[in-house]
Amino acid sequence: MSAPTIKTLGELKKSGYISKSIKDELRDNLMKRLKSKEPVFTDIFGYEETVIPEVQRAILSKHNINFLGLRGQAKTKMARQLTELLDEYIPVVEGSVLNDDPLAPISFFAQNRIHTQKDETPIAWIHRNNRYAEKLATPDVSVADLIGDIDPIKAVHLKVSMANEEVIHYGLIPRSNRFIFVINELPDLQARIQVALFNILQEGDIQIRGFNLRIPLDTMFVFTANPEDYTNRGSIVTPLKDRIGSQILTHYLSSIEQARQITESQARLSPAQKTIKVSSLIKDLVEQIAIEARQSEYVDAKSGVSSRLTISAYESLISAAELRFLSNDQPYSFARIADLYGAVQAINGKIELVYEGEQEGAAIVAHTLISKAIRTQFVKLFPDPNLLKKKKAVNPYETTVAWFGGGHQLDLLEKANDKTYKASLSIIEGLEELCEVFHPAIKGNEQLVLMEFVLHGLAEHSLLSKNTLVKGVQFKDLFNSLMGNQN
Repeated sequence: MSAPTIKTLGELKKSGYISKSIKDELRDNLMKRLKSKEPVFTDIFGYEETVIPEVQRAILSKHNINFLGLRGQAKTKMARQLTELLDEYIPVVEGSVLNDDPLAPISFFAQNRIHTQKDETPIAWIHRNNRYAEKLATPDVSVADLIGDIDPIKAVHLKVSMANEEVIHYGLIPRSNRFIFVINELPDLQARIQVALFNILQEGDIQIRGFNLRIPLDTMFVFTANPEDYTNRGSIVTPLKDRIGSQILTHYLSSIEQARQITESQARLSPAQKTIKVSSLIKDLVEQIAIEARQSEYVDAKSGVSSRLTISAYESLISAAELRFLSNDQPYSFARIADLYGAVQAINGKIELVYEGEQEGAAIVAHTLISKAIRTQFVKLFPDPNLLKKKKAVNPYETTVAWFGGGHQLDLLEKANDKTYKASLSIIEGLEELCEVFHPAIKGNEQLVLMEFVLHGLAEHSLLSKNTLVKGVQFKDLFNSLMGNQN
C-alpha cells in the first residue's frame, strides 16, 4: 500500500483522521489479529503457550516490556516483529525531529510551524517499518546519547542564545517519539544512565542541561536483559524495574522438534545447498549438541547456549557435505554422520567455557559434545548396550562387533564418494540387518546414514574403537585397539 496522498494539516483534518497513541495502535491491531486468528509473530517457535500469551497481555495492558532471558532466546527478534502491530502509516509534521503528530505537536519546531502556517503546514507519512529504533547498552552510553544535550554550533548557526530551546540536540529517545524503542542488554547501562530513564518511563519529563521540559513522549519501550548480568557486569536498578510494566521470562525450547523448526527456518543456505538431503537423524543430532552443551560441565550454564549454535552447526555440516561433492565432482546427494565434525568450527565460538573447559580446549569440548549427542540419541533409536549387559539379554550388536573382532577394520574417509561409502558400510556383517530390524521403514541413503550412526554409537558405548584419521575416522575392535596401544 502506498502512503496516503494527504499533504497538509488542513487536508488531514478534513479526512477525519483521529490521533492514537502507539500503545493504543499496538493494542487495537493485536485485538484485530486475535479476532481473525492471525499469528502475532512469525518464525517464533515453542513460545505459543508461554512467552507469546505474556506478550499479548502486556500489549493489551499498554505496558512497556522487559524480556529477561539467556542469549539466543529470540528476545530482540520478538521486539522487532512488534512493528507489524503498528498502523501502516502515521502522519508527522514535515521536518520535525520528534515525529510530531500534526494534531498534537509536542516540539517547539512543530508548534511554531503550525502556529505560523496553520492548515498549510506540510505533512509527511512514516511507514511502520521505519518506526523502530534500537540501542545496544554499553558502558560508554551517555545521557546525551539517549536524551540529548545543548548544541553550541546550532546556537551560532541560528543566532540565538544558549537559553533558547532551539539549541537543544535531542537524543535517541526523543527522536524515537511514536516509535518502538529497544534497549538491548539493559544491565550493561550504567546506573546513573538508568536513573535518567525514570521520569521518561513514568511522567514523560526530560531535563537537558538546565532545560526542564515536559515533553509527553509517546514511545513503546522494550528492554532485553540476561538474568546473569545482574551479578556479572551490572544490574537493573530497582526503581527502573518498578517502572517497567511487564517483565517476561524467555526460555530455551523443551523439545528437539521445536528446535529443529528454528534451525531449518533460520539456516542461510544457497539454492544448491538446499538440494542436499539431511536425514531426520542428523537434524536431531544437531539439536542434541546444543542440549548437551547446556548440560556440560565444561560450558558456562549462566551464559547460555544460543540457538545460533545449532543454526551455524547445521550450515557447517551442509557445507562439509558440499565440499565432498565438489572435491569428487559428484552431484549433490546426502549428508553423513561424519559431516557433523565439520561443524566443530561453528560450535567453538558459540559456547562460553568455564575454567575446566578452557583447560581442555574449545575443539576438544566441541568433539565431546558431538560424542555425547550421538550417545544420547543412540539409546533412543536402539537398545541401550549397558542395559542389555545388566539384564544379560540377547545382544543385537553381537554379529557386527564380532566382525570387527575377527581382525577387520573400517576407514571412513571424509571425501569418499557415495559409491565407496556404500560399499564400505555394506561389507560389515550384521550391520544392515540390525538397522532393518529396529527401523524397517528407513531405506536407501537414509539407511546408510543410520548404519554409519550405529558404528559411532557402538564406539561411544565402548563396544568398538573409534580413531580419528587425518581425513576421516577408523573403526576397529576395541580389545585389539587397546592391545595395539600397549604394544
